[in-house]
Amino acid sequence: MNLREMGQKKSKGLARTTIIKIMAAIMMTLSHVPSTIAHVRGHALPIANSKFNLLNTKSSTNSATTTPQFTSADRRMDSSEDAAKIRSDFLQLLRTRRTAEVPLSVEPAQPVQDPLYQETPKPTFSEAMESCPKKEIPNFKELLQEENFYLTTEAGEQGRLPVLILKLKENSQKRRPAIVFLHSTHKCKEWLRPLLEAYASRDYIAIAIDSRYHGERAKNLTTYRESLVSSWKKGDTMPFIFDTVWDLVKLADHLTQREDIDPSRIGITGESLGGMHAWFGAAADTRYSVVAPVIGIQGFRWAIDHDKWQARVDSIKAVFEEARTDLGKSAIDKEVVEKVWDRIAPGLASDFDAPYTVPAIAPRPLLILNGKEDPRCPLGGLELPESKSRKMYEKANAVDDFKLIAQPGIGHQMTSLMVKEASDWFDQYLKP
Repeated sequence: MNLREMGQKKSKGLARTTIIKIMAAIMMTLSHVPSTIAHVRGHALPIANSKFNLLNTKSSTNSATTTPQFTSADRRMDSSEDAAKIRSDFLQLLRTRRTAEVPLSVEPAQPVQDPLYQETPKPTFSEAMESCPKKEIPNFKELLQEENFYLTTEAGEQGRLPVLILKLKENSQKRRPAIVFLHSTHKCKEWLRPLLEAYASRDYIAIAIDSRYHGERAKNLTTYRESLVSSWKKGDTMPFIFDTVWDLVKLADHLTQREDIDPSRIGITGESLGGMHAWFGAAADTRYSVVAPVIGIQGFRWAIDHDKWQARVDSIKAVFEEARTDLGKSAIDKEVVEKVWDRIAPGLASDFDAPYTVPAIAPRPLLILNGKEDPRCPLGGLELPESKSRKMYEKANAVDDFKLIAQPGIGHQMTSLMVKEASDWFDQYLKP
């Protein structure tokens, strides 16, 4: 054998060895993908007959993490396969900014005596929540059972998810429907107690969590604001919506393993920021079988393109002011807004915006509750999501399982009417 032949044989051997190593690495990676992915694939989404149901009653900062770049030009949402691809891509994004994954574990906790609210004055009463339908039960307080615990969703301080559960004590071992409630910006799980008690009285298992950098996961009045600024600066977390969605996927792991919950009857709802959490949580994980976001769903790209982004920006303005300074701008403008969304929630104004992730909830029952005059969730931004969603529900023969209510004369406010509509929606689909 001459030197040339020997060289060719050696090259082929090296190539074969390299291929074997690559295949082994791929198999090793796949073996570590948790079973959660199975729950975030299939399904598509349902929507309404009418257009709206109007009731009369890259930045200059250096990224610490490489994140996928998303462009919505080629994104389709015409089938359950498209919805599965959305879920797969979204889960991939969530994994890019996770700390080390750890086994799901539960740590007992005590009730919070003095909840932290990141706003002053401290809120004390919600007429809308207090109006929630409840069943009159003698000795209700004595029959009410409360659980407080921490669920480990990932390594690190923010991976410790505080959970509050209220339910009626039962002698039987029957599995009951459950609903996850998500609070608005600067509040906490304890704020939702009137809703939890009302649903518990009607034999639901009612669950609330503290979202990232809120409640027990906050240290002071500025924790959430500082987390948003840090995300813009470092690009290593996604405190606006997405990190809490990861918690909701892990929460679903826990809830579906419990002996007191029917895993096929788990609903999800929330107000404002909590409404966005409910929207994206349901889009990401099909185990949330009935969905009712309140004043949360909006079109982020539509708002940028139609100069309707100001109200949303004002709700978390500190991070946009920081970005404006870093980008050398004299005022917050569309470029600043787009760069901030791309940085702290990649894909929020593109591939994972409402026209793609709202239809991904189909054919599960979906009720969208908004104010007709809400500047943070302008109705114009819901026209395309509504249209795409309707097509998905029609294909699934489930047109009645979608409803959009835009309450006239109401801005960014959860009302008693919205609370009642959500309550009726869950009763329709989750009660035995």
